[in-house]
Amino acid sequence: MTVDVDAGQAPKPKVLFKTSMGDITVELEPDRAPNTVANFLAYVKAGHYDGTIFHRVISNFMIQGGGFNSDYRRLPTNAPIQNEADKGLSNERGTIAMARTSDPHSATDQFYINLKFNGSLDFRSKNGSGWGYTAFGRVIDGMNIVARIGLVKTGPGGPFPTDVPQEPVVIEKATIVQ
Repeated sequence: MTVDVDAGQAPKPKVLFKTSMGDITVELEPDRAPNTVANFLAYVKAGHYDGTIFHRVISNFMIQGGGFNSDYRRLPTNAPIQNEADKGLSNERGTIAMARTSDPHSATDQFYINLKFNGSLDFRSKNGSGWGYTAFGRVIDGMNIVARIGLVKTGPGGPFPTDVPQEPVVIEKATIVQ
């Protein structure tokens, strides 16, 4: 008789982003960043990401979205969450992480996907700029789409002076799959 070592372990949640450039599937890490994953899934379940855009794309760095519609209108958010970057998930190529302001505990709905290893965004200490950014999952299908988004032509758009895709990249729908 063989014993399944994963028996009893809940499967990791997966989210499918249907975008105007193709599909991206991410697998989330609730064991590493439970509050961040719960926050992200609440936005997905509410349909918050449907019709939003990737409003910030920096080649060879990251693609950021989740907070603005195609008219650059900022969407209402839930309360900010505590930073969980100290849980050990690194900002490696293909990881999804929470965007935030200079306040380390200000993440709400915006996320980014790393186009390369961005170790400078990882946790270093529980003070000031040492907090880093919480990575809470990884792309398991569609990294080619992420890479293509990372190559789009950018410039000014809406309230942003730079880094905005000149042809909108829309998240048409985000759904939990599994």
